[in-house]
Amino acid sequence: MHTVRAGQLDVAFHDEGPGKAPVVVLLHGFPYDVRAYTQVAEILIQAGRRVITPYLRGFGPTRFINPEAPRSGQQAALAFDLLALLDTLDVPQAVLAGYDWGGRAACIVAALHPSRVAGLVTGNGYNLQNISAAARPTDPAAEARLWYQYYLHGARGRAGLQANRNEFCRLLWQMWSPRWQFSEATYAESAASFSNPDFVDVVVHSYRHRFGLVEGDPALQGWESALTLQPAITVPAISLDGGSDGLLAAGGSAGHARHFTGPYRYRRLPGIGHNLPQEAPQAFAQAVLDVHRIER
Repeated sequence: MHTVRAGQLDVAFHDEGPGKAPVVVLLHGFPYDVRAYTQVAEILIQAGRRVITPYLRGFGPTRFINPEAPRSGQQAALAFDLLALLDTLDVPQAVLAGYDWGGRAACIVAALHPSRVAGLVTGNGYNLQNISAAARPTDPAAEARLWYQYYLHGARGRAGLQANRNEFCRLLWQMWSPRWQFSEATYAESAASFSNPDFVDVVVHSYRHRFGLVEGDPALQGWESALTLQPAITVPAISLDGGSDGLLAAGGSAGHARHFTGPYRYRRLPGIGHNLPQEAPQAFAQAVLDVHRIER
Protein backbone atom coordinates (compact mmCIF):
# COMPACT_ATOMS: atom_id res chain seq x y z
CA MET A 1 0.00 0.00 0.00
CA HIS A 2 1.10 3.56 -0.76
CA THR A 3 0.23 6.96 0.68
CA VAL A 4 0.41 10.27 -1.15
CA ARG A 5 -0.58 13.81 -0.24
CA ALA A 6 -3.30 14.92 -2.67
CA GLY A 7 -5.71 17.80 -2.25
CA GLN A 8 -7.11 17.78 1.29
CA LEU A 9 -5.96 14.24 2.06
CA ASP A 10 -3.15 11.83 2.68
CA VAL A 11 -4.63 9.20 0.38
CA ALA A 12 -3.91 5.52 1.00
CA PHE A 13 -4.08 3.44 -2.16
CA HIS A 14 -2.92 0.30 -3.92
CA ASP A 15 -0.97 0.71 -7.16
CA GLU A 16 -0.42 -2.55 -9.00
CA GLY A 17 0.49 -3.77 -12.46
CA PRO A 18 2.93 -2.50 -15.10
CA GLY A 19 3.96 1.08 -14.42
CA LYS A 20 3.70 2.25 -18.04
CA ALA A 21 0.46 0.41 -18.80
CA PRO A 22 -2.95 2.03 -19.38
CA VAL A 23 -4.31 3.16 -16.01
CA VAL A 24 -7.56 2.04 -14.40
CA VAL A 25 -8.77 3.67 -11.17
CA LEU A 26 -11.19 1.56 -9.12
CA LEU A 27 -13.41 3.46 -6.67
CA HIS A 28 -15.31 1.77 -3.87
CA GLY A 29 -18.61 2.83 -2.31
CA PHE A 30 -20.26 3.04 1.10
CA PRO A 31 -20.12 0.93 3.20
CA TYR A 32 -17.35 -0.97 1.43
CA ASP A 33 -13.63 -0.52 0.82
CA VAL A 34 -10.82 -1.41 -1.59
CA ARG A 35 -11.28 -5.14 -0.94
CA ALA A 36 -14.37 -5.01 -3.12
CA TYR A 37 -11.91 -4.91 -6.02
CA THR A 38 -9.41 -7.62 -5.08
CA GLN A 39 -10.48 -10.03 -7.82
CA VAL A 40 -11.25 -7.31 -10.36
CA ALA A 41 -7.75 -5.90 -9.93
CA GLU A 42 -6.18 -9.33 -10.43
CA ILE A 43 -8.04 -9.78 -13.71
CA LEU A 44 -7.09 -6.34 -14.97
CA ILE A 45 -3.43 -6.73 -14.03
CA GLN A 46 -3.32 -10.02 -15.92
CA ALA A 47 -4.77 -8.13 -18.89
CA GLY A 48 -1.88 -5.66 -18.75
CA ARG A 49 -3.43 -2.74 -16.90
CA ARG A 50 -2.00 -0.57 -14.14
CA VAL A 51 -4.63 -0.57 -11.38
CA ILE A 52 -4.95 2.17 -8.75
CA THR A 53 -7.42 1.55 -5.93
CA PRO A 54 -7.72 4.34 -3.33
CA TYR A 55 -9.48 4.40 0.02
CA LEU A 56 -12.05 7.19 -0.11
CA ARG A 57 -12.09 9.99 2.48
CA GLY A 58 -13.28 8.64 5.81
CA PHE A 59 -12.24 5.07 5.02
CA GLY A 60 -9.27 2.94 5.98
CA PRO A 61 -5.87 4.64 6.31
CA THR A 62 -6.81 7.76 4.29
CA ARG A 63 -6.59 10.86 6.51
CA PHE A 64 -7.31 14.58 6.32
CA ILE A 65 -4.18 16.74 6.33
CA ASN A 66 -5.71 19.66 8.22
CA PRO A 67 -7.41 18.74 11.52
CA GLU A 68 -9.71 21.76 11.04
CA ALA A 69 -10.82 20.88 7.50
CA PRO A 70 -14.55 20.18 7.04
CA ARG A 71 -15.23 16.45 7.15
CA SER A 72 -17.38 16.75 4.07
CA GLY A 73 -18.92 13.75 2.36
CA GLN A 74 -20.61 15.79 -0.38
CA GLN A 75 -20.44 14.55 -3.96
CA ALA A 76 -18.06 17.31 -5.06
CA ALA A 77 -15.57 16.31 -2.36
CA LEU A 78 -15.33 12.77 -3.70
CA ALA A 79 -14.71 14.03 -7.23
CA PHE A 80 -12.21 16.66 -6.03
CA ASP A 81 -10.26 13.91 -4.23
CA LEU A 82 -10.17 11.76 -7.35
CA LEU A 83 -8.93 14.54 -9.61
CA ALA A 84 -6.32 15.57 -7.02
CA LEU A 85 -5.07 12.00 -6.88
CA LEU A 86 -4.76 11.80 -10.68
CA ASP A 87 -2.82 15.08 -10.66
CA THR A 88 -0.50 14.03 -7.85
CA LEU A 89 0.26 10.67 -9.45
CA ASP A 90 0.81 12.41 -12.81
CA VAL A 91 -1.86 10.31 -14.53
CA PRO A 92 -3.05 12.38 -17.50
CA GLN A 93 -5.88 10.02 -18.40
CA ALA A 94 -7.42 6.84 -16.97
CA VAL A 95 -10.39 4.56 -17.19
CA LEU A 96 -12.50 5.29 -14.11
CA ALA A 97 -14.66 2.53 -12.65
CA GLY A 98 -16.81 2.74 -9.55
CA TYR A 99 -20.13 2.13 -7.87
CA ASP A 100 -22.09 3.90 -5.15
CA TRP A 101 -19.93 6.77 -3.77
CA GLY A 102 -17.06 5.74 -6.03
CA GLY A 103 -19.30 5.63 -9.08
CA ARG A 104 -20.47 9.14 -8.25
CA ALA A 105 -16.89 10.44 -8.09
CA ALA A 106 -16.10 8.77 -11.41
CA CYS A 107 -19.21 10.16 -13.11
CA ILE A 108 -18.53 13.70 -11.90
CA VAL A 109 -14.94 13.73 -13.12
CA ALA A 110 -16.08 12.22 -16.43
CA ALA A 111 -18.72 14.95 -16.78
CA LEU A 112 -16.65 17.95 -15.72
CA HIS A 113 -13.15 16.88 -16.81
CA PRO A 114 -13.67 14.52 -19.77
CA SER A 115 -10.15 14.96 -21.11
CA ARG A 116 -8.89 13.07 -18.05
CA VAL A 117 -11.16 10.06 -18.62
CA ALA A 118 -10.44 7.41 -21.25
CA GLY A 119 -13.61 5.52 -20.35
CA LEU A 120 -16.14 5.15 -17.56
CA VAL A 121 -17.68 2.09 -15.89
CA THR A 122 -20.43 3.16 -13.52
CA GLY A 123 -22.57 1.11 -11.20
CA ASN A 124 -26.21 2.23 -11.44
CA GLY A 125 -25.76 4.71 -14.25
CA TYR A 126 -25.71 8.49 -13.96
CA ASN A 127 -24.82 9.01 -10.32
CA LEU A 128 -24.77 12.79 -10.05
CA GLN A 129 -27.07 14.00 -7.28
CA ASN A 130 -29.75 16.55 -8.16
CA ILE A 131 -29.82 18.29 -4.79
CA SER A 132 -32.32 20.94 -5.84
CA ALA A 133 -34.86 18.15 -6.42
CA ALA A 134 -33.96 16.13 -3.34
CA ALA A 135 -37.06 17.16 -1.38
CA ARG A 136 -39.34 15.77 -4.08
CA PRO A 137 -40.79 12.46 -2.84
CA THR A 138 -40.60 9.27 -4.85
CA ASP A 139 -42.76 6.17 -4.65
CA PRO A 140 -43.14 4.59 -1.18
CA ALA A 141 -41.13 1.47 -2.03
CA ALA A 142 -38.14 3.55 -3.06
CA GLU A 143 -38.53 5.76 0.01
CA ALA A 144 -38.49 2.69 2.27
CA ARG A 145 -35.15 1.60 0.80
CA LEU A 146 -33.68 4.96 1.83
CA TRP A 147 -34.45 4.47 5.53
CA TYR A 148 -30.76 4.54 6.47
CA GLN A 149 -30.33 7.97 4.88
CA TYR A 150 -33.27 9.44 6.79
CA TYR A 151 -32.00 7.77 9.98
CA LEU A 152 -28.70 9.64 9.62
CA HIS A 153 -30.46 12.99 9.29
CA GLY A 154 -31.03 13.15 13.04
CA ALA A 155 -28.91 13.02 16.20
CA ARG A 156 -30.19 9.55 17.05
CA GLY A 157 -28.95 8.17 13.74
CA ARG A 158 -25.55 9.76 14.10
CA ALA A 159 -25.20 8.30 17.59
CA GLY A 160 -26.36 4.95 16.26
CA LEU A 161 -23.73 4.90 13.54
CA GLN A 162 -21.07 5.94 16.05
CA ALA A 163 -22.01 3.20 18.51
CA ASN A 164 -22.95 0.42 16.10
CA ARG A 165 -21.09 1.07 12.87
CA ASN A 166 -20.15 -2.58 12.28
CA GLU A 167 -23.67 -3.86 12.87
CA PHE A 168 -25.20 -1.00 10.85
CA CYS A 169 -22.96 -1.59 7.85
CA ARG A 170 -23.34 -5.38 7.99
CA LEU A 171 -27.11 -4.93 7.85
CA LEU A 172 -26.73 -2.79 4.72
CA TRP A 173 -24.55 -5.46 3.09
CA GLN A 174 -27.24 -8.04 3.80
CA MET A 175 -30.16 -5.90 2.65
CA TRP A 176 -28.49 -4.57 -0.48
CA SER A 177 -27.07 -7.91 -1.69
CA PRO A 178 -29.71 -10.47 -0.64
CA ARG A 179 -28.25 -13.31 -2.74
CA TRP A 180 -24.60 -12.75 -1.85
CA GLN A 181 -23.46 -15.25 0.77
CA PHE A 182 -20.46 -13.39 2.12
CA SER A 183 -18.55 -14.79 5.09
CA GLU A 184 -18.03 -13.04 8.40
CA ALA A 185 -14.30 -12.95 7.60
CA THR A 186 -14.98 -11.19 4.30
CA TYR A 187 -17.11 -8.59 6.03
CA ALA A 188 -14.60 -8.11 8.86
CA GLU A 189 -11.80 -7.35 6.40
CA SER A 190 -13.72 -4.42 4.93
CA ALA A 191 -15.29 -3.35 8.22
CA ALA A 192 -11.82 -2.57 9.55
CA SER A 193 -11.90 0.46 7.21
CA PHE A 194 -14.91 1.87 9.07
CA SER A 195 -12.77 2.51 12.16
CA ASN A 196 -11.30 5.57 10.42
CA PRO A 197 -11.68 8.48 12.88
CA ASP A 198 -13.50 10.56 10.24
CA PHE A 199 -15.86 7.82 9.06
CA VAL A 200 -18.93 8.90 11.01
CA ASP A 201 -18.53 12.61 10.27
CA VAL A 202 -18.01 12.05 6.54
CA VAL A 203 -20.88 9.58 6.21
CA VAL A 204 -23.36 11.71 8.15
CA HIS A 205 -22.42 14.81 6.19
CA SER A 206 -22.88 12.94 2.92
CA TYR A 207 -26.42 11.86 3.70
CA ARG A 208 -27.41 15.27 5.04
CA HIS A 209 -25.82 17.35 2.28
CA ARG A 210 -27.49 15.46 -0.56
CA PHE A 211 -30.87 16.51 0.86
CA GLY A 212 -29.83 20.12 1.31
CA LEU A 213 -29.91 19.86 5.11
CA VAL A 214 -26.36 21.10 5.72
CA GLU A 215 -23.90 23.38 3.96
CA GLY A 216 -21.03 21.98 1.94
CA ASP A 217 -17.34 22.78 2.07
CA PRO A 218 -17.07 26.41 0.79
CA ALA A 219 -13.96 25.48 -1.14
CA LEU A 220 -16.05 23.13 -3.29
CA GLN A 221 -18.87 25.51 -4.14
CA GLY A 222 -17.66 25.89 -7.72
CA TRP A 223 -17.93 22.16 -8.26
CA GLU A 224 -21.40 22.00 -6.73
CA SER A 225 -22.59 24.91 -8.87
CA ALA A 226 -21.46 23.09 -12.00
CA LEU A 227 -23.28 19.95 -10.89
CA THR A 228 -26.61 21.75 -10.56
CA LEU A 229 -26.67 21.80 -14.37
CA GLN A 230 -26.63 17.98 -14.43
CA PRO A 231 -23.94 17.92 -17.14
CA ALA A 232 -23.89 15.15 -19.72
CA ILE A 233 -21.19 12.49 -19.81
CA THR A 234 -19.49 12.44 -23.20
CA VAL A 235 -16.77 9.81 -22.68
CA PRO A 236 -17.26 6.13 -23.60
CA ALA A 237 -19.28 4.58 -20.78
CA ILE A 238 -20.76 1.28 -19.64
CA SER A 239 -23.43 1.26 -16.92
CA LEU A 240 -24.00 -1.83 -14.78
CA ASP A 241 -27.04 -2.71 -12.69
CA GLY A 242 -27.38 -5.63 -10.31
CA GLY A 243 -30.53 -7.61 -11.05
CA SER A 244 -31.00 -8.31 -7.34
CA ASP A 245 -29.94 -4.94 -5.95
CA GLY A 246 -31.72 -4.43 -2.64
CA LEU A 247 -31.11 -0.68 -2.56
CA LEU A 248 -31.99 0.45 -6.07
CA ALA A 249 -34.77 -0.87 -8.25
CA ALA A 250 -33.46 -3.63 -10.52
CA GLY A 251 -32.70 -2.12 -13.90
CA GLY A 252 -33.22 1.34 -12.46
CA SER A 253 -30.49 2.98 -14.54
CA ALA A 254 -31.73 1.57 -17.85
CA GLY A 255 -33.44 4.92 -18.40
CA HIS A 256 -30.29 6.99 -17.84
CA ALA A 257 -29.10 6.85 -21.46
CA ARG A 258 -30.09 10.48 -22.08
CA HIS A 259 -27.31 11.57 -19.72
CA PHE A 260 -24.65 9.79 -21.79
CA THR A 261 -24.03 11.54 -25.10
CA GLY A 262 -20.92 9.57 -26.06
CA PRO A 263 -20.60 5.85 -26.83
CA TYR A 264 -22.70 4.06 -24.23
CA ARG A 265 -23.82 0.55 -23.26
CA TYR A 266 -26.07 -0.72 -20.49
CA ARG A 267 -25.66 -4.15 -18.86
CA ARG A 268 -27.80 -5.82 -16.24
CA LEU A 269 -26.21 -8.56 -14.11
CA PRO A 270 -28.84 -11.14 -13.05
CA GLY A 271 -28.73 -12.26 -9.41
CA ILE A 272 -26.15 -9.61 -8.44
CA GLY A 273 -26.76 -7.10 -5.66
CA HIS A 274 -25.39 -3.64 -4.94
CA ASN A 275 -21.74 -4.57 -4.39
CA LEU A 276 -21.12 -5.15 -8.08
CA PRO A 277 -17.34 -5.71 -8.27
CA GLN A 278 -17.12 -8.04 -5.29
CA GLU A 279 -20.17 -10.08 -6.30
CA ALA A 280 -19.45 -10.18 -10.05
CA PRO A 281 -15.71 -9.52 -10.51
CA GLN A 282 -15.44 -11.09 -13.95
CA ALA A 283 -18.35 -9.09 -15.37
CA PHE A 284 -17.08 -5.87 -13.79
CA ALA A 285 -13.55 -6.37 -15.07
CA GLN A 286 -14.85 -7.24 -18.53
CA ALA A 287 -16.75 -3.96 -18.64
CA VAL A 288 -13.51 -2.11 -17.86
CA LEU A 289 -11.73 -3.94 -20.67
CA ASP A 290 -14.64 -3.41 -23.10
CA VAL A 291 -15.25 0.29 -22.57
CA HIS A 292 -12.55 1.32 -25.08
CA ARG A 293 -14.19 -0.75 -27.77
CA ILE A 294 -17.78 0.42 -27.65
CA GLU A 295 -19.07 2.56 -30.49
CA ARG A 296 -21.73 5.23 -30.67
